[in-house]
Amino acid sequence: MAGGAIVNGGVGGKEYPGRMTMFVFLTCLVAATGGLIFGYDIGISGGVTSMDSFLKKFFPNVYRKEKEDTSTNQYCKFDSQLLTTFTSSLYLAALIASFFAATVTRVFGRKWSMFGGGVTFLIGAALNGAARNVAMLIVGRILLGIGVGFANQSVPVYLSEMAPAKLRGMLNIGFQLMITIGILAANLINYGTAKIKGGWGWRVSLALAAVPAGIITVGSLFLPDTPNSLIERGHDEEARNMLRKVRGTDNIHEEYADLKAASDESKTVKHPWRNIAQTRYRPQLTMAILIPFFQQLTGINVIMFYAPVLFKTIGFGSDASLMSAVITGLVNVFATLVSVFTVDRLGRRKLFLQGGAQMLACQIAVGTLIAIKFGTSGEGHLSRAYAGTVVAFICIYVAGFAWSWGPLGWLVPSEIFPLEIRSAGQSINVSVNMLFTFVIAQAFLSLLCNLKFGLFYFFGGWVFFMTIFVAFFLPETKGVPIEEMVLVWKSHWFWSRFISNEDIHIGHALEMADGKKGGGAKAGFAGV
Repeated sequence: MAGGAIVNGGVGGKEYPGRMTMFVFLTCLVAATGGLIFGYDIGISGGVTSMDSFLKKFFPNVYRKEKEDTSTNQYCKFDSQLLTTFTSSLYLAALIASFFAATVTRVFGRKWSMFGGGVTFLIGAALNGAARNVAMLIVGRILLGIGVGFANQSVPVYLSEMAPAKLRGMLNIGFQLMITIGILAANLINYGTAKIKGGWGWRVSLALAAVPAGIITVGSLFLPDTPNSLIERGHDEEARNMLRKVRGTDNIHEEYADLKAASDESKTVKHPWRNIAQTRYRPQLTMAILIPFFQQLTGINVIMFYAPVLFKTIGFGSDASLMSAVITGLVNVFATLVSVFTVDRLGRRKLFLQGGAQMLACQIAVGTLIAIKFGTSGEGHLSRAYAGTVVAFICIYVAGFAWSWGPLGWLVPSEIFPLEIRSAGQSINVSVNMLFTFVIAQAFLSLLCNLKFGLFYFFGGWVFFMTIFVAFFLPETKGVPIEEMVLVWKSHWFWSRFISNEDIHIGHALEMADGKKGGGAKAGFAGV
């Protein structure tokens, strides 16, 4: 594997010729719209489950508990495993679908995986909008989950492969930006449809999921495949032409040679699922498991799935709870833009660490504010000023997530795997993410009922541990060509023990780096 050096914690020693072309920008923009379907679903489910007409039709026991049972603790009014199954079934389906999506992504290309996800999501949206019973709701949610599994598998990989190394972070975070736009759109739609007379506004909310599904379905038909995918499937000349087009230059020989070498090496790997367990892939496998695991244990989905339910539970009225969800959605979008414009300049680690500290402080503050007002009994009422303070801290927490663990939880795993195990690695990343999204979605209302305000301290504890993990174990990856990412792990104080020079052909890479940098390649990693 041809190589270069990574100097000062993350600047690529080898920079391929090329620039940001309008072609790359537009293709990445269209591909990133795959995030809309995920975001729309995250935002829509919490608002719908807080609508009285929806609860009355599908979950009458929850409706009676909320409206009529004054003896029920405030924290427990929405505690129903059937209700949480409506939300969480999607993520269990996405988990299973991601394994099949890995094969589709590798064999047929990234764009067809996106297309399949969009079509399936479209059918699920139609079923949910027309649902007459809980069974129809759940089947529709499962189809939505399959669509999310395929999109989440293929879109981050597509973006990382199309983008120039120095702009990979910005373009990849377009996926997370679309997720946040989807969440905001869903919150706004819920706020509007809740006011529709006749109690059928929830149908509009659920059926409008067809709009983002239609965008990625149609858009994917016009997307080109990535040079990496074309080489992987044996279309070498097409790959060469595509690389010229996406880099905006004819001088693509060095990058093409590296992609081709990586592809040839990947073809010697007959069983990527077995090979990914090899010692030399231990750093990447660890990150593909722990980053999505930690991402869900930030507690963000407590806010995003159930924001209206959560705000309603802690004393906001119906309209106020939906409007508070809109406010957090707006914060989410604008804070993600901060990450878009800083991730390739500041790097991944700084954003991870700053965001973690900010989220931890806010979790403690929100837990304490709720404890003071409601204690363990759940009895109490929030004044307008007090409620505003709670919302303010939640917004600061959402902002911290939106420029750190939100986008970087998708970016980092998508950029660290070599081609030979990339589809399998991304499948693991999506599967772990969906598994713990399912667990949190299914358990949240019960956890809130049992832990009460302590739930915020629970998530705060996890934020503390994951911030420590990043500080010690995650090297900086900004600006590093994907095919040279292995040099980052080889030079890390902990992960280097799992990688030998023979495994990664690093001898040649370091020799080239020494020639270019005056023998300082290894020293250049200090502080990674």
